[in-house]
Amino acid sequence: MKVNVVKIMFFLATITCLFWLSVLVDATIGMRKLVKLEDVKVNKLDQNEQPLVSIIVAGRNEEKDIESSLRTQLQQSYKNIEWIVVNDRSTDRTGEIINTISLGDNRVRVIHIEELAEGWLGKNHALYKGYLASKGDFIIFTDADVYYKKDTVEKAISYMVINDVDHLTLAPNMNVKRFWAKAFVTFFLFGFSYFKRPWKANDDQSKVAIGIGAFNLLKREAYEDIGTHRSIRERPDDDLMLGIQIKKLGKKQRFVSALEHLDVEWYRTLKEAILGLEKNAFAGLYYRYSMVLFAISGLFISQLFPFIALFLTEGPTRIVYLISIVLLFLVYKQTSNVMAKDALRYFWVFPISTVLFMYCITRATILTTIRGGIVWRGTFYPLKTLRKKK
Repeated sequence: MKVNVVKIMFFLATITCLFWLSVLVDATIGMRKLVKLEDVKVNKLDQNEQPLVSIIVAGRNEEKDIESSLRTQLQQSYKNIEWIVVNDRSTDRTGEIINTISLGDNRVRVIHIEELAEGWLGKNHALYKGYLASKGDFIIFTDADVYYKKDTVEKAISYMVINDVDHLTLAPNMNVKRFWAKAFVTFFLFGFSYFKRPWKANDDQSKVAIGIGAFNLLKREAYEDIGTHRSIRERPDDDLMLGIQIKKLGKKQRFVSALEHLDVEWYRTLKEAILGLEKNAFAGLYYRYSMVLFAISGLFISQLFPFIALFLTEGPTRIVYLISIVLLFLVYKQTSNVMAKDALRYFWVFPISTVLFMYCITRATILTTIRGGIVWRGTFYPLKTLRKKK
C-alpha cells in the first residue's frame, strides 16, 4: 500500500513539474513579444490633424481620487481631447468636484445620473451614457482612480493609428502600498497572466481576448459594431467583455504594458481586495459550480501542494516538487511584473496568497448563492439575470 502511495505521489509531482515547465516556456516566449508603451514612437501631428479622442470616466463615490486622476488626464500632450465625466449616483462629493473641474476647463462635460436604468449594471450604464454624449473618432473608457503620465494618450493613439488597431488596452502599474494587499493583488495578476495568456490577445488568429478597465481605447466604429455597452449591460467584468466582443467580430486587438504611463491603487487593503473581487470571482468562472470546484482543486494541486509536499515526501518525489517550486517562481517572475513593479519580493508568501485566493473564490461563490446575486456599487443584481448574460 505504501509503495502505491509513493508511486502516486511521484506521478503527481511529475505532472505538476511538467505543467509548470510548459507554462514557463509559453510565458517566456509570450512575454518577449509584448510591447511597452514607453518604447512606442509618437506620431507627431498638428493639432488640427489629430483625430478627436473622447475620454469617458464613470465614477461613483470617488471623491478621494477623481480630482487628482482628472488633473493628470487634463495635462496630456495630446490636445484634441474631450472628457465626458459621469457621476453615477454618488452620495459623496464626487458630483461637486467634477462640476468644479468642468467650470475651469471647457473640454470637460459632466453627466449626473440619479437613477439606474432597468436591466443595466451601474458602471456599464454610466459608460454608455458617456458614449452617447461623446463625439470622438476614438473612445477611451477609463476609471476614476487612474493616474496618467503626460504622453500616455499621445503614445496610445500613435500606436493605434500606426498599427491600424481597433482596440488597445493598457496594463497599468498596480500601485498597492500595504504588504498583504500587494501580495494578494500580485498573486491575482500572476494567475490572470498565466491563465489568460494576454500576449495571445495580440495574435489575430487566436481567440484569446483581453480588456482592462483602467484603459480601454477603441475606434468608435469598432465599439458600435460590437453593440456598445448595451451588448454587455449586465456583465460585472465589462472591461474584459469589451475585448472579448472585439475578438469575436474578428477585429484587431492589442495588449500593451504601460507600467511607466498608468498608475492605479487598485485596492488599498487586503480586505478591500477580497471584497472587491466578490463581484468578479464567481462571474469569471461563468457562475458555474463545476468551474469553481475545478479552479479551487487546480490551485491546491498546482500552487499550494508543492510547498506542502516538501514536508510530506522524500527522495525523488521531494526533489521533483522542489523543481516544480523553482519553475513556479520563474513563471511568477515572468508574469507578475507585467502589471506590478517589484512583484518578486512577494513570492516568499506565495502559499499564503494561494490560500487567500482560494478563500476569495469560495467566499464569493457562497455569498452570491446565498444572496441570489451580487452587490456592486450599492445595487443588487440577481444571479438569475447575470447567468442569462454570461
